[in-house]
Order: sequence, then C-alpha cells, then structure tokens
Amino acid sequence: MASPLEHYVNTVRTMSAAGNFRDLVEYLNESVELLTRNINILDNVLETLDKQNHSLGFLYVIATKLNEIQNEDPEPILKLVKEFVTLCNGEQVRNAPQNYFDLFHNYTNLLVKRKLNTTQGIPILTIAIEKIQLMESQLTPLHADLCQLCLCSKIFKPALHFLDIDITTIASSEEHQDATTKYFLLYYYYGGMVYTAVKNYDRALYFFEVAISTPATAMSHIMLESYKKYILVSLILRGKQITIPKYSPQVITRFIKPLSQHYHELSNVYINNGSPDAVRSVMTKYQETFIRDNNMGLVKQVLSTLYKKKIQRLTKTFLTLSLSDVASRASLSGPAEAEKYILNMIKSGEIFAVINQKDGMVIFHDDPEKYNTPNMYLKIQEDMNKVIELNKKITKMEEKIMLTPMFVKKSTLPESAVDDKGYPSEACE
Repeated sequence: MASPLEHYVNTVRTMSAAGNFRDLVEYLNESVELLTRNINILDNVLETLDKQNHSLGFLYVIATKLNEIQNEDPEPILKLVKEFVTLCNGEQVRNAPQNYFDLFHNYTNLLVKRKLNTTQGIPILTIAIEKIQLMESQLTPLHADLCQLCLCSKIFKPALHFLDIDITTIASSEEHQDATTKYFLLYYYYGGMVYTAVKNYDRALYFFEVAISTPATAMSHIMLESYKKYILVSLILRGKQITIPKYSPQVITRFIKPLSQHYHELSNVYINNGSPDAVRSVMTKYQETFIRDNNMGLVKQVLSTLYKKKIQRLTKTFLTLSLSDVASRASLSGPAEAEKYILNMIKSGEIFAVINQKDGMVIFHDDPEKYNTPNMYLKIQEDMNKVIELNKKITKMEEKIMLTPMFVKKSTLPESAVDDKGYPSEACE
C-alpha cells in the first residue's frame, strides 16, 4: 500500500475513534484527489477499514470508485454499496451529506443508464434514506432516486411509503443548493408520476402543482414536463384545465404556456368541443409530441374520461337504458365497449348501476352511501384528527419562523428598507 494511503487509513481510524468527524470531513475532502490517483489499489484501503466504525472514510473511497467506474463489471461495486449502506453509521455519514447523496445518485444512474436490474436498488435506496433522515417527514435528495427506480421497475409500493408522508423539513447541503433544488423538483415530478400510475390523480395533481409553483428565477425542464402532466391530470380528474396557482413564479407563467401549445390545444378541444372525434383528431395531429414526452398513455386516459363523463350524464337523465343506447349517446363503438366502460366505472365507484345480461339493459341507481354508518363516523373522526395534527405542525413551523433572525430583522424594518423579495435593502445593511 502506498505511503499516502497508509496515512489516509491511519487518519481515518484515529479521528473516527476520537469522534472528531468535522475535522475528518475536512481532511477527506482534501484527500479526494489522492484517492482518484490511486483508484486501482483502493480495494486494499477498504480491506483495512470497518464499514461501521470508519463509515466516513469508507464512504469517500467507494464514492470515488463508483464515480470513476468505466466499462468494467459493475457487480462488485454494487455489492459494496449494498454492504456499506446496511452497516454504515448514520451519525457519521450525516457529517458529509452531499458525498453520501452523490454516492447514491451515481448508484441510481449506474443502474438506470446501463439498464441493469433496477429492482435491486429499491431496498438499497430505502435503507439509505432511513439512515440519513432525522425524522420520517424529512425530505432528502435520495427520495427522487427511489421514485425513479420504482418507476423504472414498475413497483410503486416502496415509493408510496415515503410519498404518503407529508414533508415538514428538507435535508440539504449548504454548498450544493442547486443540486438540492433539482432533486426537490424531481421528487415532486417523479412522485406525481407514481401517483398517476396508481391512479391517485388527486395526489398526483398536488405533486405536479408543487413542482410548477416552486419559487424560481428561471424555468427548468422538470417544471415544463410537470406542467404538461398537470394539464392532462387536471382534465382526467376535474374535466377542466385548472389554472396554476397565483403564487407561481412569473417566469413560469410567462414562458411555460408557449412551450406547451399542443397540450393547451388538446385541453381547449376537450373543454369547448367535448367531441371524442375532435379530441382524437388532436391526439393524431400531435401524436409524435405526446409519444416523445412519454405522455401518450395519459392522453389516451383523457379521451377515456370524455366517454365516462358522457355516461355519467346519462345516469342523471335516465333510470334504465339499453347498452346500444348508451353506446350511441356516449359516442362509443358499440354495446360491447359500452358494457366494458360501465363495468369499470361500477368497479371504481364512479357510477352505481346493474347490467341485465338477458335483455342488455342498464339500470342506474343513486349513491347508496347515507353517511350514517359507524365506518363513516370513524373516517370523519380520522380526518378531523389529521386536520388537528396538521394545525399543530403549522403553528409549530410558524413559531420557528418568527424566531429566525431574518424574519425578526424584516419585521422590525420599515417597508422602504425592504427590497422586492422581502430582504433588507443594501442601504440598511
């Protein structure tokens, strides 16, 4: 082993044993070039370090190896990352959060770009998030990586475990704010896609809304793609295009619409015309764009909701109707397709009806829910408890903000001494 690497190992061991992690991180940051120069013999270094007791030193070595991987077999480094995340000390790695995040960003990119088995990365990212989190409601940049792997694998339950938890704080690195912003947007973009995949459109719409309304001085590609899906999901869920929040950054409201003209045309035809043929014509006209944006599946669901809306209108007018009449009035191809739509809508609770198979008649019913059952009482009680808990969190966050130096300084200054963004002007500093 080369002498500089021996010094590296000894320093890691000594400082780790003393619990002097801040100084150790400074030393490790200065040693990155040393590790890169000796990339071919870093396995010798790993053999002398313990994954749990020397987690920081181990982290920097495997991060260097993963960052420098070329065309060699990825299995050894993937195995190494798995062993590390299982055994590493969370308290130690929290002293170098950005290096820890970068390790798993590169790990995710390796799996995705080389088209490896992305399923194997899901439990690894799950453990990695839990190791670095201070609380389960803390968002980390690794949440986006987990969502990406779940989307690639089409296994959504592990991502939903985290997505269903409302975020109250964000883990970030002060030296890499741009990276934090990128992964914040990716989390809400990928999260919206996960919720869309499981047909939880209400939650999906919220996630895309957060992505496009995040304060920004320039529009990112993530925001643009989120906006396109925001339009489609709003049509599926509400039957109309929901305007973006007023507090969205001006750069978004000014530039995002001209870059989404095809989606706006689809929305206008859907809302103003309401004809499936007209919607299908727009789909065909801009098919290449929708396919390129990976939104063709959502666009087809927009067309499907148009048929469903027509069927729902029929339930308000008729008590019974033949499948042939349903097909004719809803612009469907025939009784078979009408039956398929009605059965799916009954299953999802969108309508309440019974199909008489003998004579091909559909009997529509009113919603049987009277909101007077014990289960409904428990649900209302549960929802009330959630609102009370949310109110407590908001009050706690408000108290915390009111004690920050910037808020105190701003609240005690006259309006003329504060700039357009709410910060003290240079004249007052």
